[in-house]
Amino acid sequence: MNNKLFLGVVFAAALGVGGFVTGTFDGMFGTSVEQGDVGPTFGAANAQSADVDTSTIKEMSLGNDDAPITVVEYASYTCPHCRSFHEGAYKNLIKDYVDTGKVKFIYREVYFDRYGLWASIIARCGDGSKFFGINDMLYSGQSEWTDGSPAEIANNLRRIGLTAGLSQEELDGCFSDGQKAQTLVAWFEENAEKDGIRSTPSFLINGKLHSNMSYEDFQTILDAQ
Repeated sequence: MNNKLFLGVVFAAALGVGGFVTGTFDGMFGTSVEQGDVGPTFGAANAQSADVDTSTIKEMSLGNDDAPITVVEYASYTCPHCRSFHEGAYKNLIKDYVDTGKVKFIYREVYFDRYGLWASIIARCGDGSKFFGINDMLYSGQSEWTDGSPAEIANNLRRIGLTAGLSQEELDGCFSDGQKAQTLVAWFEENAEKDGIRSTPSFLINGKLHSNMSYEDFQTILDAQ
């Protein structure tokens, strides 16, 4: 992917909904929408972008930094397979491997559509301390908050943020930060290209790429490390 071209398509199309169906990058961001569809607070996220410095994006992680195994999950908040992983295998992974100091877990967002980006903006809003709590809320309530018009989805995400303890002022600031939105998209694109991510969920286990799998297969790989 060409970074400038990708970002130009994203923001010129006002972060429009793409053709994502199967969990791959094919056809994403294919449909443009009017800015008024999502309300004025999202307008700044539709600006054009040139080269973007992604070093300001915080890596979201759980567990011991010195753990012998590092697991990086690439996932989208609008991906049903990612929801299934987080409702099952993820909880066991945290309990059996992260909480016991065996694994450092890193979560990296993938943006197949504008709603995934909006959800990421919510999760990262504030100082980032609420990220994994909001992460859980976004997956457990995926079928509810993704249901409706763009404006309704935006309001659903705001309610999640408020429930998690973010203030209305914090949410307004996060959703009006066009530079942060651009940087998040550039960060996602850099990571996906570097690590060869073509579907979600995908996992890097000590640097080796794996596709979605059962928890039993996860255990086999982790225990062999």
